[in-house]
Amino acid sequence: MIATLPDAQQARDGTHRRYSDSYKRLVTLLLMLAYTFNAADRNLIAIVAQSMKLDLRLSDTQLGLLGGTAFASLYAVSGIPIARLAERLSRVSIIALSLAVWSMLTSLCAAAGSFAQLVTLRVGVGIAEAGCSAPAHSLISDYYRRAERTGALSLYSCGLSLGYLLVSVVGGYVVLHQGWRAACLAVGLPGVAVALLIRALIEEPERGLADGRNAAGALATPAGFSARTEARELATVARALFLSWPAANVIAGFTLSSFASYGAWMFIPAYFNRRFGLDFATVGLVLGLAGSVPVALGTLLGGMVTDRAAAHGERWYALVPAIGLAIATPLYLLALVASGWQAAAALLAAAGFFQYASLGPSFGVVQNVVGARRRATATALLYLCLTVALAAGPLFTGGMIDHLFAAACPGSGAGRCGAALAQASRAGIVAALCFHAWAAVHYLLGAFGLGRQIQAAGDPERPEARARAARAQVSSR
Repeated sequence: MIATLPDAQQARDGTHRRYSDSYKRLVTLLLMLAYTFNAADRNLIAIVAQSMKLDLRLSDTQLGLLGGTAFASLYAVSGIPIARLAERLSRVSIIALSLAVWSMLTSLCAAAGSFAQLVTLRVGVGIAEAGCSAPAHSLISDYYRRAERTGALSLYSCGLSLGYLLVSVVGGYVVLHQGWRAACLAVGLPGVAVALLIRALIEEPERGLADGRNAAGALATPAGFSARTEARELATVARALFLSWPAANVIAGFTLSSFASYGAWMFIPAYFNRRFGLDFATVGLVLGLAGSVPVALGTLLGGMVTDRAAAHGERWYALVPAIGLAIATPLYLLALVASGWQAAAALLAAAGFFQYASLGPSFGVVQNVVGARRRATATALLYLCLTVALAAGPLFTGGMIDHLFAAACPGSGAGRCGAALAQASRAGIVAALCFHAWAAVHYLLGAFGLGRQIQAAGDPERPEARARAARAQVSSR
């Protein structure tokens, strides 16, 4: 299963690579599959929302809490300690165990009989899902050199769109014919089998393998555990991400765009039901296709374009997302004013293609501005920002929809209130989507000085870094 390269080639590369390209692709695809179930279980509430709302008599604010805030409440807190463990322990084992746990908890939602029980289970799902992306990003960065890393992270990120396709099509079909409880089982249980595959087929690589033996501290034994050591490591990574102009602006753009996306897509399926009268299965199929295939293509193309463009300057890690979001924002707004569901779905698909070109480059920046034994921690801090967006976005949109609906329809006329709910949903979603434009500005600002920050991280593949290392050796003599 694991192919090695000849010693001479390893010596020429200076990276001590042991894995064939086909095996690395297998690893990336398996990790992408884990992320697929991560995204599917996270987005399940959006697909079953209307059925769950009617069954348990929930408000849109409560749905926003289930879809975002309840999930994210401990996701943020648990992500950092799990990432710190991933810097020292087997990342493969952490991913496999986490996947098995969140899949079982999603399945148990089928037995919930109250809002409180659903909140408790969703909190558990959030804690377990924090064990996916931080160790996965770190693994990918040890399998792929920097020149290939953004493309590999983009392929992994396609799990986001595949997960949405899975939960939309499968979840939408099952909720129509069997109810929302059966949908929880259909989406949750297969993840356990994937966890077993990951544990059996993925090997844990050496730290910093793709960066070579010259990577500063890449293969060094980590310092012994202590509260002081952990605080120092967190502070070092936080300075690189949040106190440097380029990376801080990239992360601000990523956070604002995620806020817009989570806030809007939590209620877009319900909007299609309320505005166009489509049933759950049709909504799942239409939005599953609109929100998956174009998104996956945009994610892959964004990574490929960025890898090529970055050869002419690292500023393209920020410029590609800025351009993508600048194009996506008006397309999203046009989708929400479309008079027919076909045009709305087509515009959503086009907008998603351009928006998600930002995903791989954003992850690439975070991996490239820190050392090999700090990459899981860096991803965890990035996902802390993502969690804020996940918690606030759906709650913001749901609260706005409830407020606008209550103001427009204080009475109980069914026909009038049905139209008012559709209009309130559109207004709330539009308000959330406008944050994409704000995000594009931050990405543009992040392009200034990004190359210098990446160079300062000490990447041994850059001629400048090798020259600095050579001068340091001469001076030490």
